Amino acid sequence: MNRTRMPQTDSIQELAHFWDTHDLTDFENELEEVDEPIFELLTELIVPLQPKELEALMILAKTRDTSPVNLIREWVLEHIDTPTTVG
Repeated sequence: MNRTRMPQTDSIQELAHFWDTHDLTDFENELEEVDEPIFELLTELIVPLQPKELEALMILAKTRDTSPVNLIREWVLEHIDTPTTVG
């Protein structure tokens, strides 16, 4: 008997197709329980910018060999790590 194996991939599309065409109970002896989260959920935030602001951001990111998104994230993390006082 030529038995199908579970795919070893991180592709959501491949995994979805596989489980759409296979039954979980056929693989019970291959499953293992995990206690920690498998997928990290990210929250997105939309930052409205004027066209000139976006252009400046893109140029700055390019000079730092990074993406605009990574540059903004870097800036936010720098300020989150810095204690602030109110008052």
